[in-house]
Amino acid sequence: MSRAFVFPGQGAQTIGMGRALAETYPAARSVFDEVDAALGEKLSALIWEGDIARLTLTENAQPALMATSMAAVRALEAEGMSVESHVDFVAGHSLGEYSALCAAGSLSLSDTARLLRIRGLAMQEAVPVGVGAMAALLGLDFETAVSVAAEAAEGEVCQAANDNDPAQVVVSGHKAAVERAVEIARARGARRALILPVSAPFHCALMQPAAHKMAEALSAVVISKPSVPVVVNVRAEAVTEPDRIFDLLVAQVTGAVRWRESVLWMERAGVTEFWEIGAGKALSGMIKRMVGGEATCRAIGTPEDVVAAKG
Repeated sequence: MSRAFVFPGQGAQTIGMGRALAETYPAARSVFDEVDAALGEKLSALIWEGDIARLTLTENAQPALMATSMAAVRALEAEGMSVESHVDFVAGHSLGEYSALCAAGSLSLSDTARLLRIRGLAMQEAVPVGVGAMAALLGLDFETAVSVAAEAAEGEVCQAANDNDPAQVVVSGHKAAVERAVEIARARGARRALILPVSAPFHCALMQPAAHKMAEALSAVVISKPSVPVVVNVRAEAVTEPDRIFDLLVAQVTGAVRWRESVLWMERAGVTEFWEIGAGKALSGMIKRMVGGEATCRAIGTPEDVVAAKG
């Protein structure tokens, strides 16, 4: 049996996430306390009692989701299940890659919180509101979606940004180009093609200013060798070298999230259990569509989940 911990990205956030973990496990509570201290504000109050519109702001959602994931990791550790001794690989979807690196000890919790605050602000500020957009193309494979994006570009930016599963690809770029991609995808037989309610065009060339800021921010922190290999978004393969992790985190800002390929890489490497650590179950759904009955998926977001996993 081989196990991977996978960590969710933006969109999984809900008011109240992680609160039961913090109330049940002192180690989980300390995660939120440390993140609050690192950011100099009570992010935990926003997560547990705040306004969903504020929590959904990229600058808040990114560190909040990471904190919730790390609270679940600490709860599992309190029950005797550590990443180092019970996990073969870690991986995360977009910002979830930072959670994965933190869980594997490559980044400290405080540094991860600060990096994600910087990342969220940098990604939001890279493109003026209304200039960019993202759209989900459902029912098209990745190669077709890449072709659709190329046809839609017409001199503007339009790229395949998220290769989520065999029938879900997200494109990102200039608003008009993404709107053209939606129409072309429908004409090509997409089951659905819709503009997403996001605040910026993530994971495309328009994010280059944010990539520069992340290179600067990452150069100021210590990146250690992770305790287990990290399957990275932009390469869809396992990495352990700190220098490569640095380069690939910078590349991730403008590069595609190759989630489908990452999951299939882990499956080929022998992973039979995928545990989604933190908020939501979106990754589990994607993974089930890819590996079917060949692997099991488990979501770990509540104390009950933690206890059931221990059993």
